[in-house]
Amino acid sequence: MNYFINLLKNLDKALIILVGFFAIISVVMIGSTSYVDHFVFTRDVLVQIIAYGLGFVCLVFVITIDYKTYEPIYKWIYGISIAFLLTVYIPGLGREDYGSRSWINLRVTTLQPSEFVKITFIILMAVYLSKHRDSLDTLWGIIKAALFGAPFIVIVLKEDLGSAIVFCVIWVCMVFFAGVDYKLFAKLAAIFILMIPLAYRFMASHQKDRIDAFLHPDNLSLPGNYQVFQSKIAIGSGGLWGKGLFQGTQKGLDFLPVQKSDFIFSVICEELGLIGGFVLIALFAIFLYRMAVIANNSIDLYGALIAMGFIGSFGFQIFENIAMSMGIMPVTGITLPFISSGGSSVLASMIGLGLVLSVGMRSKQINF
Repeated sequence: MNYFINLLKNLDKALIILVGFFAIISVVMIGSTSYVDHFVFTRDVLVQIIAYGLGFVCLVFVITIDYKTYEPIYKWIYGISIAFLLTVYIPGLGREDYGSRSWINLRVTTLQPSEFVKITFIILMAVYLSKHRDSLDTLWGIIKAALFGAPFIVIVLKEDLGSAIVFCVIWVCMVFFAGVDYKLFAKLAAIFILMIPLAYRFMASHQKDRIDAFLHPDNLSLPGNYQVFQSKIAIGSGGLWGKGLFQGTQKGLDFLPVQKSDFIFSVICEELGLIGGFVLIALFAIFLYRMAVIANNSIDLYGALIAMGFIGSFGFQIFENIAMSMGIMPVTGITLPFISSGGSSVLASMIGLGLVLSVGMRSKQINF
């Protein structure tokens, strides 16, 4: 008990405080999307509050466990994770939304398995790369690392393009940080980019639609372009200081679709202006920086890779969500971490943060 109490002294309190700010911003802005003449505790608001409450409990539980505990059982984690991803194909359990079959229906709520498997994927890649670091300067070494993560990416790609891209970014960030041969990696990356047109031919129709829409932004008949068009109006109309909290018109008149999740950043900019959007981005930057400090100070490569995996995951999701709301990235359905409405996303993000904090707490000397 004394050991854990002393361990808590190493807790990165800045990250906890930042998540507290994110929770407040999230609940207020989700409530704003349903605001008429007073704040309304809608189901989405209540789910977000409950998700944060459960997430904090999970975070506390995760930091009590040494992150090295997962290393010896990684084979079990691998099999269970794959099986969990495949639950979306169980008749009566799996559910399809917006062309993506990535949800399971638990009757009282829905759950997105890929959100939680991101966590185990990062753990698994951290175990693999820490054990095979010396082979990453060879072509075969990189191929084996790709084959290790491929089953996850292939399954998620069939379910949801946006989530699959996040898994790919996580893999790239972790392999890069593990010490891959940069010149060899650059050559493989170039080959991969050249193969994108070929991969396009094998994509599902709804996935092709999103890419076509991004390449032809002026065609509002293409799926996603109307949302982006309205999002740009909302962001631009907010000006420097915004129209005021709960006073957004693009949001209030329902011109802006998917306000609570995909385009919540647009709501923030419309009501709180460029200043509000900049403050949120600054908070995210500090959040990622604190995680980078933990990765840099880790006592082992395994722990550093765990932190780096979550930096890649959170960092890309933040960039992609904000960028797509401005029309400079394709609409992929990726939500804004800690801010967008979604119990699965919040809960998984809190568990992931708990893992990073666990690494940070055990990277410093304990003085009794």
